Amino acid sequence: MTKETTRHILVTGAAGTGTTTLADALGKALSATHLEADDYLWLPSDPPYQHLADKTQRGARLRQAMHAHGRTVVAGSIMGWGQPLESEFDLVVFLYLPAELRLARLEHREAKRFGQARPEFLAWAAQYDEGDAPGRSLARHQHWLSALPCTVLMLEGDMSVADRVRRVLSTLDGLKRPPSVT
Repeated sequence: MTKETTRHILVTGAAGTGTTTLADALGKALSATHLEADDYLWLPSDPPYQHLADKTQRGARLRQAMHAHGRTVVAGSIMGWGQPLESEFDLVVFLYLPAELRLARLEHREAKRFGQARPEFLAWAAQYDEGDAPGRSLARHQHWLSALPCTVLMLEGDMSVADRVRRVLSTLDGLKRPPSVT
């Protein structure tokens, strides 16, 4: 399997690690469609992210979109609701950044999008490394990643988008089954 034969990639990690940015860049580099997991997790609303979509429909809707586009790069977390999709991915890229960098990015992003960052959202994002709140945590992500049936590429630390893209493309060029963690 190479970057030419790869059909679906998932880019995941804590909020603020750059999953959307990397998925967009990879989509362009691979001539693949960039999809956002949040578009299937949440129902459209104004303001956004107010109402979760029905759990039984999320994965089916995302799978349908992935198959409709052929080659996709999905950004975000499907952990906890995307089990039927897990076998669809040829590669999962996990991004990790220290909390202080993630929180600074989130505060900037939320202020740009919504005029301010909601304190409860920042508090939820801040607990990721310790994993006290429901949803994503580093420990839950690591456990989930270890059980995936595909190769997992872990990219830790702050690096440029171009460097991240190069690492992913290099991994795709060498990708072979059976799955591994690199």
